[in-house]
Amino acid sequence: MNLFEIWDQSPQAYQDLSQDNSQTTAKDLRKTRLTLRQLNKLRRMNDVRAVEYKEKLKQVKKQYAPAPAAPV
Repeated sequence: MNLFEIWDQSPQAYQDLSQDNSQTTAKDLRKTRLTLRQLNKLRRMNDVRAVEYKEKLKQVKKQYAPAPAAPV
């Protein structure tokens, strides 16, 4: 967790517990197949993460940019 995430909480839609069927039992012998809905959701989540990463890079570049030169 980054320090600025304390005030700006991440979006709440990253995990949908009603759609979470990752709990397996001892009887489950086969791999589950991904549906198109799950694949689209993964793609959208990846797109959101890419945008957030770019925004984070902008913040870091702004934070660590060299100080402007003083006028002479």
